[in-house]
Amino acid sequence: MKNLIYFLLPVFFIGFTSCDKETDTIIIEPIDDLPDISGYPLVGTNQTTAYGNQDEIAIPSSGADFFGQNANYPGTVPSYKDNDDGTITDLITGLMWTKSPDIDEDGDIDANDKMTAGEAADFASSYKVGGYSDWRLPTIKELFSLILFSGIDPSGYNGTSTNGLIPFIDTDYFDFGYGDVNAGERIIDAQFATTSMYVDGDLLFGVNFADGRIKGYGLQMPFGGAEKTFYVLYVRGNETYGENDFVDNGNGTITDNATGLMWMQNDNGGGLLWKEALNYAENFEFAGYNDWRLPDVKELQSIVDYSRSPGTTNSAAIDPLFNCTQMTNEAGQVDYPYYWSNTTHANWSQVAGGNAAYVSFGRAMGYMQDWNDVHGAGAQRSDPKVGDPADYPTGHGPQGDAIRIYNKVRLVRTIQN
Repeated sequence: MKNLIYFLLPVFFIGFTSCDKETDTIIIEPIDDLPDISGYPLVGTNQTTAYGNQDEIAIPSSGADFFGQNANYPGTVPSYKDNDDGTITDLITGLMWTKSPDIDEDGDIDANDKMTAGEAADFASSYKVGGYSDWRLPTIKELFSLILFSGIDPSGYNGTSTNGLIPFIDTDYFDFGYGDVNAGERIIDAQFATTSMYVDGDLLFGVNFADGRIKGYGLQMPFGGAEKTFYVLYVRGNETYGENDFVDNGNGTITDNATGLMWMQNDNGGGLLWKEALNYAENFEFAGYNDWRLPDVKELQSIVDYSRSPGTTNSAAIDPLFNCTQMTNEAGQVDYPYYWSNTTHANWSQVAGGNAAYVSFGRAMGYMQDWNDVHGAGAQRSDPKVGDPADYPTGHGPQGDAIRIYNKVRLVRTIQN
């Protein structure tokens, strides 16, 4: 598809005594064939493999152990169109994306393509990929629409080759690069910038398509370092994407007309292992419905309200129509839970299916000399499906992510048309 078309048209000028023929160049604007889509349609996670507490299993049937996971409820299949001009159209969301984070266009995706948060926001107005001039830096909800949990988390991998690793984005359509090890980065340093700042700290929410997480990232590197830099994909179209339209049904349920989902107004009130959470959901009946289920991680993230947090609104990061059970976190603060999704966060290790993804509606705690909110309310990380939280007294991973294992549940159902 050619987006920029030049026509040479003859233009005639009439004088008093002569007729001169001149040629002007008329530039026709790029052809805009974005799908006529508005609202907040959710894209499925692309997770079609089933997992037990540790390993891959056959996709379970109704009533069997581990039924109710993401492979049983795959959601809308991702669908993209390559426009052959450096842009990709998401046919589900109606958003158009830049195809590659290769900003300097040298054919390599590396540290030289990364920008600070300020640079990324400023550069959007001058970016002209595809001939368009209305590119913008995405919100966290727009960017998270691209994540696919068919990826494999390489965290803990000590090699330098990325052969065999699978990122959390569709590389049949999008170009992708892991962290630039030649520049001293880790393989997992593939954080992508958004416009979404954490309301309770100097953190920028970003999506890491290398390890499959949302985290709030400090704008400065640790220990007085330079400004942190990010990969960037720009977006255009469907400016209502990510906006919820909640209605209190007056019966303990909340409908989101933007996504077509109905939610439980209350959570389950207690911590559960992942397998227990699946079983709880599949046997739950409420308000005349028996098709409640554990949400996938993209559905769960869709109800985060990034304008709210325990530290700024004394609430969970969710619309006040919802109720969240309070808890005491690792630092002794009144806080709000992590909530299980039905999505496994697959890892390259021998225990490939040992973790499941959660969304933190309270502080995303981590241990770095002491306990702090290291990644922000609205982060998406993962917990072991089984185990004892006492085995992780200082958390796990580079920022000491708090490991709870027994997480809360908020159920969802799809509204039938």
